[in-house]
Amino acid sequence: MHISITVIIIIITVVVTFVANSKPDLYAKLLFNPYQVVHRKEWYRLLRHGFIHSRNNIFHIIFNMYVLYSFSLVETEYKMHWPKIGLLLYVVLYFGGMVFATLPALKKHKDDYLYNAVGASGAVSAVLFAFIALHPFEGGIGILFIPISFPPLVFGAIYLAIEWWMDKKGSGNIAHDAHFYGSIFGLLFTFLAIPGSFPRFIQQILSLF
Repeated sequence: MHISITVIIIIITVVVTFVANSKPDLYAKLLFNPYQVVHRKEWYRLLRHGFIHSRNNIFHIIFNMYVLYSFSLVETEYKMHWPKIGLLLYVVLYFGGMVFATLPALKKHKDDYLYNAVGASGAVSAVLFAFIALHPFEGGIGILFIPISFPPLVFGAIYLAIEWWMDKKGSGNIAHDAHFYGSIFGLLFTFLAIPGSFPRFIQQILSLF
């Protein structure tokens, strides 16, 4: 039976998260710490942090993996458009979004030894916005605790606005900049990777007027 790479990523992420949460030394080695990335050249942290999630909030990993699975159609579409390299492109989408999402924090906190981040939110946001790039007005996407759904593009605009505002406000301990930049990566990478996706995207927007 064929298992998608999305399911494999989810399984590995869940296993690594729960193992690392019981092993403080391992958890510390996987954290995204910009200081150690820049000053100690521990570049692996740009990727490995995406396989662990908050040890104090189980909903962190549940929500991320749920969203990733919900939009796993993107993997199928990448493979449909590129039968030979679609899977590779999808992997680049996911992990490219993960790395790209860390760049603002890497620059901002490179001298802050105490700054740490975990989670696959940047990568998951990339997959979500890849879906929006391909299906801006098909179906609807809901927002937690709000009993209505929005067209994907409308949801995406609201999401980006909220993440941008929350990042500027500096609210809480959530890496809103990672969400924002992971989303932008997913959108732009999909326009480049999927032939004709950008013209179709623009055409669907213009058809509203």
